Amino acid sequence: MIDQSLRSRLGAETTNGDGFGVGWYDAAIPAPGVFRSVEPAWNNQNLRELTGHITSPLFFTHVRAAIGSPVQQTNCHPFRHDRWLFMHNGYIDGFAAIKRDVVLAVDESLFPAISGTTDTEALFYLALTFGLVDDPPEAVARAIGFVEDRGRARGVQYPFQGTVATTDGESVWVFRYSSEGKSRSLFFTRDVPALRKQYPDRDVLHEVSDDTRMVVSEPVGDLPGAWVEMPEASYGVVSKGDDKVLPFAPKSPPKTG
Repeated sequence: MIDQSLRSRLGAETTNGDGFGVGWYDAAIPAPGVFRSVEPAWNNQNLRELTGHITSPLFFTHVRAAIGSPVQQTNCHPFRHDRWLFMHNGYIDGFAAIKRDVVLAVDESLFPAISGTTDTEALFYLALTFGLVDDPPEAVARAIGFVEDRGRARGVQYPFQGTVATTDGESVWVFRYSSEGKSRSLFFTRDVPALRKQYPDRDVLHEVSDDTRMVVSEPVGDLPGAWVEMPEASYGVVSKGDDKVLPFAPKSPPKTG
């Protein structure tokens, strides 16, 4: 995480120093813990302390390069609502022009929970409004479809760009999509048993379970062949004993009038 914040090789920005965040789950409390800071990840001693002591079956981590919105703690990912975490690598083009449409489409009961000013948090609550808790792929498809519809109505050619990750603590859903068809990068690890056969002397591969997965914006480590790139316009589901990659397409709102 610190290495990527300093030296991102595939990101839009080489340095991601406008804050970071970590989300994690444990058995004691249903809602995930979240630690976020506006400091660069490489400059935060608390991050190093926490990672030496906290254990969890599922972590979400994010480093931020701000695009327009203020550098403040409420704008750092991941965002949390009840058991859900959400983060995004990318942007909504022309967000200022469609922000009112987006936030007014958020369910009235969810609206007070929005505390920051980012396009990502607005997208999260829009997806919650569209049923993220019950059907994440459908909800994210509808949320991005809504953004594209409102953006194009205001002359934005390619309204959405990025990769999205969300989780309820049991499963993880990741999406790679852009209106232009040139999405930010996204990779996942091959299954651990296959990697153990390829690298029998790597102790770390014997310390993790067979169904361990990492999903990242760019490969980390030094294991050639360990990473698989997520296809353009696709989404993946990571859950215990059941991983899959499927096609993804946004769903535009129904026309009225």
